[in-house]
Amino acid sequence: MSDARLTSFAPQLLEWFDAHGRHDLPWQHPRTPYRVWLSEIMLQQTQVSVVIDYFQRFINALPSLPALAAAPLDDVLSLWSGLGYYSRARNLHAAAQRCMQQHGGDLPRDLEALMQLPGIGRSTAGAIVSQAWGDAAPILDGNVKRVLCRLFGISGWPGTPAIEKQLWALAEQLLPAARLADYTQAQMDFGATLCTRSNPSCQRCPLQTICSAFQTQRTHELPTPKPKKALPQRSVIQLILKDSKDRVFLQRRPATGIWAQLWSLPEFDTEDEAQHWLLQHHGKTLQDAQTLPILVHRFSHYRLNIQPRTIHVKRLPARISDNDSQRWVAPGELSAHGLPAPVRKLLQE
Repeated sequence: MSDARLTSFAPQLLEWFDAHGRHDLPWQHPRTPYRVWLSEIMLQQTQVSVVIDYFQRFINALPSLPALAAAPLDDVLSLWSGLGYYSRARNLHAAAQRCMQQHGGDLPRDLEALMQLPGIGRSTAGAIVSQAWGDAAPILDGNVKRVLCRLFGISGWPGTPAIEKQLWALAEQLLPAARLADYTQAQMDFGATLCTRSNPSCQRCPLQTICSAFQTQRTHELPTPKPKKALPQRSVIQLILKDSKDRVFLQRRPATGIWAQLWSLPEFDTEDEAQHWLLQHHGKTLQDAQTLPILVHRFSHYRLNIQPRTIHVKRLPARISDNDSQRWVAPGELSAHGLPAPVRKLLQE
């Protein structure tokens, strides 16, 4: 059974891909290292259907690695705004600048050199070299982990070092001798459209005869889910300040932490902090503000409950003027600023 899986997987998967895979994705035409890299970073923790429009807009604005490296970070974050996991955008920008400094303005075609760039791990590096240059390198994203756990009947959460080591070894052994770019795309497509997390289409699967999970009726058990923990919660107050020209006051977030370096609303952990800031800067109190419904935003590691308060201010303190950390922004200019998704939603509503 084991030998059959190792020798049959790639040919059967490629045959399935030729008939059912995705062949018209925008980063496939043309398939350049820069376009492949950008797509792989965007596809981390984000579905293809969401990424396509962002990719098109990003590549139209910044069509090359030198263009990305030369762009202000604010422009990059603005193009990324709404896609989430903003460290990806900051790492992308930093990696482009490092490529200009160390690799002559190109992505390096070396797996180890790629992994030295910000935001590129082993699986992403493998996806880049296999799709951009057709080099033999395994990938191990969430889709591939799920397929391999079911195919080989591997129990245990795939995020543990021992299971992950086992899966990497299998991914290496399964590499075909040719069509590496198609094989990499086929693995991602197969996991995303057929061997899905819930309700996989086992009756249509071409790998039924070699799939351990299907043969032993354990498809619903594998891969072993991550042990659950109660999701912690955090509550904050965000102030929507508007002046007589209907401009909104924005502050740049700190360089570290969630939404790092994005433009956002003044945020406070307690009402006392918000009250003190309003009195100090505007001579107002929270009683002057309108309370809006709480907005819940879920991160992978906790839930953020945002209590928005909107308030109109008539005077602008001299200390509050446009600079690198704070500014008044007209409604028509908000799209040019990198905003966290929930803040953009609040301001649109």
